[in-house]
Amino acid sequence: MPIRTTRPLQALPLAATVLTGTVALYMALVAFGNITDFGTNQAFVQHVLAMDTTFKDPDLMWRAVESRTLQNIAYVLIIIWETAAALVLVAATVLWARELRRGSGYAGARRVATAGLLMVLLLFGAGFIAIGGEWFSMWQSKTWNGLEAATRNFVVAGVALVVVQMRAADER
Repeated sequence: MPIRTTRPLQALPLAATVLTGTVALYMALVAFGNITDFGTNQAFVQHVLAMDTTFKDPDLMWRAVESRTLQNIAYVLIIIWETAAALVLVAATVLWARELRRGSGYAGARRVATAGLLMVLLLFGAGFIAIGGEWFSMWQSKTWNGLEAATRNFVVAGVALVVVQMRAADER
């Protein structure tokens, strides 16, 4: 029986596949949790937007969004964004895995993974760190402060994006 030789897996594309898949799984679980346990993070979004647990500085409180309708719209839009990011990242993971097996170019996988990871960076960087943390002064709240988790998610997606953008020597 002849021994089949296969091309060994390349470290960088394998790392990109694993990291993309990990962020995809995380985002899918976040979206699933927010859909199936809607109320838990709904309360988080409501309190952050209402700024009701901040220092209540009159110079900042004009920013507060007290309308439950607007708060819920914001929360639903977050869930839609999370779900879309998860789907894009799942597709990217499948593309990475296919290309790993074929040993061919990774341009398509890299492009889709970049889009999905940028979606995650926008959500946690622009959405939670900048808008939630600074505009709505989430950093002032002892109870409803999601900056640590947002920063962790931002860093993980950022590291994954750096690895996705790296090219192996034979890809150059």
